Amino acid sequence: MIASVRGRVAAVGADHAVVEVGGIGFAVQCAPATLAGLRPGDEAALATSLVVREDSLTLFGFADEPAKALFELLQTASGVGPRLAQAVLAVHSPEAVRAALANGDVGTLTRVPGIGKKGAERLILELRDKVGRLAAGGDGAGAAVPAVWQDQVRQGLVGLGWSAAQADAAVSAVAETVDGTPPPVPVLLRHAIRLLGKAR
Repeated sequence: MIASVRGRVAAVGADHAVVEVGGIGFAVQCAPATLAGLRPGDEAALATSLVVREDSLTLFGFADEPAKALFELLQTASGVGPRLAQAVLAVHSPEAVRAALANGDVGTLTRVPGIGKKGAERLILELRDKVGRLAAGGDGAGAAVPAVWQDQVRQGLVGLGWSAAQADAAVSAVAETVDGTPPPVPVLLRHAIRLLGKAR
């Protein structure tokens, strides 16, 4: 998995940028807000998420890890693929999306093309607990956001064949054992697999 890219910006398009890393130009799909901060010729560092399909490899780029984690979290909801997740972040800031999910704000979510009322309600139902509760009276700044490793381990477990519910339970169990700086993701993933293996 390509977790990040750092290099010279070779070009910026309407929906992507080309970042040269070690002589290779990576085409990275980005939301408008991320593209606005990139200039050809400048050095750039982007958190990235690689989406693998049978006929394509698509790299999505983000200004920081929390935005990437939210992009990946959105895709754990039923009916949400990378393009729709990217559309959400193209319309709203990550903070606004977390606030909408945590507060059950259907109106904000339905402003995204492709998300109707039922789709917004499903997103809220499936993701509200995962983004955490906002501090009372906050506008998103006090949001409790899942640690990046939790989303990565969850995705890894689902990719290995466990259900979303099983993955969530395992991640929660692993989180209880983490005190301070978490170990590397592969170590946490192996721990979660061992827990799930015992449960079978």
